[in-house]
Amino acid sequence: PPVPTAPPPPPKPKELPKVEFKPPVKKYPGKIAEVTLGATRADGGTRSKTITIGGETMPTFHLFEGSQPHPPVIAGDVFDIPIPVPGPVSKCFGGKETLKDPFKWAKMWVEKFGADLIDFELISTDPYIKDTPVNEAVRMVEDMLQAVDVPLIIGGSGNPEKDAKLLPKIAEVCEGERVLLSSATMDMWEPVAQAAKKHNQVVLAWTSIEVNQAKELNRKLFEYIPKEQIIMDPTSAALGYGIEYAFTVMERIRLAAIMGDEELQCPQGSGTANSWGAREAWKTDPELGPRAYRGPLWETVGALTYLLAGIDLFIMLHPGAARTLKDVIGWLMGEKKPPTFMELIGIGK
Repeated sequence: PPVPTAPPPPPKPKELPKVEFKPPVKKYPGKIAEVTLGATRADGGTRSKTITIGGETMPTFHLFEGSQPHPPVIAGDVFDIPIPVPGPVSKCFGGKETLKDPFKWAKMWVEKFGADLIDFELISTDPYIKDTPVNEAVRMVEDMLQAVDVPLIIGGSGNPEKDAKLLPKIAEVCEGERVLLSSATMDMWEPVAQAAKKHNQVVLAWTSIEVNQAKELNRKLFEYIPKEQIIMDPTSAALGYGIEYAFTVMERIRLAAIMGDEELQCPQGSGTANSWGAREAWKTDPELGPRAYRGPLWETVGALTYLLAGIDLFIMLHPGAARTLKDVIGWLMGEKKPPTFMELIGIGK
């Protein structure tokens, strides 16, 4: 029999079909609490502005799925006594003389580099460093309130016994200013929580890269203060020293919160300045490249990593790293247009 004739080929398309794409939008039942730091004169304080973080209803920067009413913010790190600071950081502030004066240091952070807040670390109160008396440390905090007019984070030394005495006194003296007390831990959370409740302050809840521990500490704090007075610090590891583990914990906290876990619905903070603890960030080694770039990049990579994990508050040491992070936040929030590749390499406008 004759072989059947093959059908003619279909006509070639003259144009591509138009297909409408809609990103898959999911609604999430949970919401991150909104936390306000600082108080203006109208609120009973002396700050020139307040800072509010939190309020997200979706995964990090999924602006097509929900609301992110407040951009992440950056606090400049300042210490009450001179500490060994890497050269690239010292140079930004005009040398070691500036870093010997915490008030001048803080002013430069605010006036020159645009820090949203100041993180004032009272490390000299550590019994194994200088054991500065509580009353003397309190006077330094009062002086810092006079030196700058942005909201403050007040950090202790990390010694649980001394901080349990220091932070409640700070809360009392700063009544009306709504400062962030850094930090409450599983070892000494109760006196800090009691003081925060009495004097209307905010508490930084520090845990060591463990979701269940973070939930447990929050449960304890909830006995005294609401979510609106708590910022979680799940610990920020430096690049090369567990950053992927810390990122995972932060991301799990954020996703659990928006999925409805009320015990984790607090904004998160990051001590991104920890990046300088990595020896690769500051070590002099020709094979690693110039420290002037390497150190700031080390902190920048850490900050950007944690930004994508859902961090709302960053504490940073190098102004260049802070500026880069602020630019990226603006791009992701749609507040400014990112530069093109040609602009980044210096060609074109």
